[in-house]
Amino acid sequence: MELDELKQSWQALDRRMAQQHALTLQLQRESRLEKMRHGLRPLWAGQIVQIVAGALLSVVAGHFWFEHRPYPHLLFCGVLVHLYGVLMIVFAARNLHLVKQIDYAAPVLDIQRRLAELRAWKTRVEAPVFLVTGCFVWIPALLMLFAGLGADVWKLHPDVVLWLCASGVASLLLVWLGMQAIKRIWGARVLEREAAGYSVRRAEAVLDEVRRFQEGD
Repeated sequence: MELDELKQSWQALDRRMAQQHALTLQLQRESRLEKMRHGLRPLWAGQIVQIVAGALLSVVAGHFWFEHRPYPHLLFCGVLVHLYGVLMIVFAARNLHLVKQIDYAAPVLDIQRRLAELRAWKTRVEAPVFLVTGCFVWIPALLMLFAGLGADVWKLHPDVVLWLCASGVASLLLVWLGMQAIKRIWGARVLEREAAGYSVRRAEAVLDEVRRFQEGD
């Protein structure tokens, strides 16, 4: 009888220890995932700022091209900048959507998949698009600025516009050459790492901690 009671006591102790261990694992997971959520806040805030900036740019450019409809070249510049503002809004909204899709109560593999989608979007779509458009969008923006100040550069000095376009092409070429040099020296992963952004990299690192902790169990 005493032996049976001893076995029951040990079994009860084992159950309590297992429950305590499971609780510790859950608390560790929640703590790390909260750290991950906190790490993504700068990305979230940055996208809000980008949406506001894109909206302001769209309003200014929209007003510009509407007021300059009789002048096709100025209309063209205004529409290009307007589209760029819309692009900023759409891309930021896409990032916010991907961040919002992360379910922190889901299994680690599901969270990893969501983060991988966010990384793929930022590295394969967002970064290349803004890289290319960024080399050229300043041209119509500059022409808009001068036109707003009363100087129609395109009409008065069309050769300057050609020079600006050539500068845009040269900028794109220099960026491409720089990227190739980085790939040769440090590898393509460096470019992808930078394109993903600090917040995504930090979230991936925290999630990797959670995965290793669970596997260590």
